[in-house]
Amino acid sequence: MARDEERQLRALEQPIVGGLPDVPGIGTAMRLTPQLGTHLRGLADQLLVDPFPGATISRGQREMLATAVSAANGCFFCMDSHAAHATAVFEREGGAEAVPLLETLKLGSSDGFDPKMRALLHIARTVRANARQLTAQDTDAACTAGASDADVQLAVLIAAAFSMYNRIVDGFRARTAPSVEVYSQRAGEIAEFGYSAPAPAPAPANVKS
Repeated sequence: MARDEERQLRALEQPIVGGLPDVPGIGTAMRLTPQLGTHLRGLADQLLVDPFPGATISRGQREMLATAVSAANGCFFCMDSHAAHATAVFEREGGAEAVPLLETLKLGSSDGFDPKMRALLHIARTVRANARQLTAQDTDAACTAGASDADVQLAVLIAAAFSMYNRIVDGFRARTAPSVEVYSQRAGEIAEFGYSAPAPAPAPANVKS
């Protein structure tokens, strides 16, 4: 099934867990309690936005790892939203030439990436699938390609965290948009302010567009 077709089908699904806020995606969990929202946003900031000691990969590349993990998990909300966030970050901070590679990540490929990112993407996808299958050879290969220990740490952390986010979204069957354009406004806000900055109150997710 083509990605666009599957995205349309996902948009027709209804939540299967009762009592959820009527908002899309991970927002359902973030609005269950104020504390949960604070921690979920804070974790995203720590992994994707805030300085990470020793890391050499950029914010945009960190968003790319989140996009790749979400694509491998088949979570369209997280895949599409973090691809939009990566795009906004690249456009804001430089690196817009990398934006076309996001579609490659959605297809599960690493074609077009440099050896360092290919190695980090391999680590992230391996941890997503079965963390025990990650080997010292995998991490050594990343370091040989130019990754720092902190880059490898981030790849593992992002893979683990976004597998959790993906499973929250799809376990709830949280609402998913039928097109990627809806993520652009919030992506610009996240590129500028990060995840913990207040987001505007979303329109009810059951409004037809």
